[in-house]
Amino acid sequence: MANSERVATAAHLHVALRRKAGRVTDTDWMAENDDYAREVVRVARAKAREDGDAQLADLASKLEALLPTGAQPASPSVPPLAQRASRNLRESNAPGAGDAERYIGGLR
Repeated sequence: MANSERVATAAHLHVALRRKAGRVTDTDWMAENDDYAREVVRVARAKAREDGDAQLADLASKLEALLPTGAQPASPSVPPLAQRASRNLRESNAPGAGDAERYIGGLR
């Protein structure tokens, strides 16, 4: 039930931001991703303060109330595959990392 309420609140905030600020948001992602939802709340509050719009501030508060509270992770965890790919890219782009053999027998 909370997820359907969050989707509905996100949809209302999306419409309000589009009308009042010209900002287009992703309602589904706002309902799924807490960090994205917090950022949309921040943008909505800033616009509400700028324009003195109590309705926009109220919608932002409603969405924020539906977000989980507690300690947020310092940084998102990086999957092992992404870590390996990142390390391989750094090593392959390092100066002197086989520049002479770089294109021999491979695609350019």
